[in-house]
Amino acid sequence: MTERSSLLPLVESFSDAHVLCVGDVMLDRFVYGRVERISPEAPIPVLRVDREATMLGGAGNVVRNLVALGANARFVSVVGDDAPADELRTLLGDEQRIKYSLITDASRRTSIKTRFLAANQQIVRADWETVKPLSATTHAAILEAVTALLPECSVMVLSDYRKGVLDNGAVGQLIAAAHAAGKRVVIDPKGNSYHRYQGADVITPNRYELALATDTPVAEGEEGGCASRLIEKYGFGAVLATLGEDGMVLATSEGDITRLPAEAREVFDVSGAGDTVVATLAAALATGARLEEAAALANITAGIVVGKVGTAAAYASEVAHALRHQDLSKAEAKAMVMEAARDRVELWRRQGLKIGFTNGCFDLLHPGHISLLSQAKAACDRLVVGLNSDASVARLKGPGRPIQSEVARTTVLASLATVDMVVIFGEDTPARVIEKLRPDVLVKGADYRINEVVGADLVQGYGGKVLLARLEAGYSTSATLSRIAH
Repeated sequence: MTERSSLLPLVESFSDAHVLCVGDVMLDRFVYGRVERISPEAPIPVLRVDREATMLGGAGNVVRNLVALGANARFVSVVGDDAPADELRTLLGDEQRIKYSLITDASRRTSIKTRFLAANQQIVRADWETVKPLSATTHAAILEAVTALLPECSVMVLSDYRKGVLDNGAVGQLIAAAHAAGKRVVIDPKGNSYHRYQGADVITPNRYELALATDTPVAEGEEGGCASRLIEKYGFGAVLATLGEDGMVLATSEGDITRLPAEAREVFDVSGAGDTVVATLAAALATGARLEEAAALANITAGIVVGKVGTAAAYASEVAHALRHQDLSKAEAKAMVMEAARDRVELWRRQGLKIGFTNGCFDLLHPGHISLLSQAKAACDRLVVGLNSDASVARLKGPGRPIQSEVARTTVLASLATVDMVVIFGEDTPARVIEKLRPDVLVKGADYRINEVVGADLVQGYGGKVLLARLEAGYSTSATLSRIAH
């Protein structure tokens, strides 16, 4: 059994991991809105759209997870000659840890999966895609791109969504190329034709895929035996089978079988969990971790992402928190980086909870702050506090400020029952945080006018509210410091 404490150094070394991912990329779109009536044209709901979100999908979600973990990703895939391909390039180009080669095939359309959601439920999904083998020219271009990027990496992931990128013998050629270069190959498989993956170092089927591959129902407790039969038949180095609420089972070519109990306390959405598993496994192996350690870490990250919504990712800070959870106070667990905060807010929103936001320096916490936070929490179900970083406070308040570091200020704020999350921001204003989190209620003190509140126009524009909280007279950090100085 791998000790959790021994996994923390792996997470901290992910910045040294270099992983090449090859597979079917997609653009994942989420359209959020409200249904208030039935269409007069047909018996279907009319979705009044509030907002949209776009992110990397398919094999791109593996890359997204690698970057979230802090690893360096190299990516090869195929797109059409269209606007969605440009969107994918923009998303990939926004991340410094990604080097990519998207090969254009004008005979294909870039895969898009659009999910329409209302009242926290998906009401329909629309797919635009081309599903066919690649042309010989495009196939050769993939092999050329992989050959160029492979020397930079120690592990290659093949993310197979059966859209054509890994068809026509491509998998066998890529495995051979990787092994010839001394690289390990991890595969997220699809379908039941596992002969195409022959010789892979690790494959990561889920329970359903394991049953397809072995052509037999997989009863609880029999997963290890089924995985071992796949190893024997196809020459895999190992099989890491994901089993949902039953955790995972790791079977190796040496005959060892290890069961890993599920880490998730609550499961909200399993979308993309397989991508997280294969990304974590590959990143850990790329740091030199033993297979058992890599599998244990993948089990932990899977437990994190199924507690989120949509095609989510696990961030290095969240994984470190999970590994330290026995020593973490509730206050520390409330402090989140931006991406993790956005995932948590989205989960709360899917639960039908109203999100509130306020911000400040909170250098020396006083009754005025407590009153503001209490009024803010009374106006919402979950209150997020944006906290100016040390550098931001120094620019706004001058030399000698802050009195307390951002770590100390975060700890004090997060210990309050009225505060559900703390997000530190380095800019002079919380505009970026508000744009990312899109709170339902924006709260500032009554010494502001609404048109002076940063983010008010944005929040009101999408139907949110701005609350000006009453002030407690006689309290301010600056006045307190002045009295201390004199």
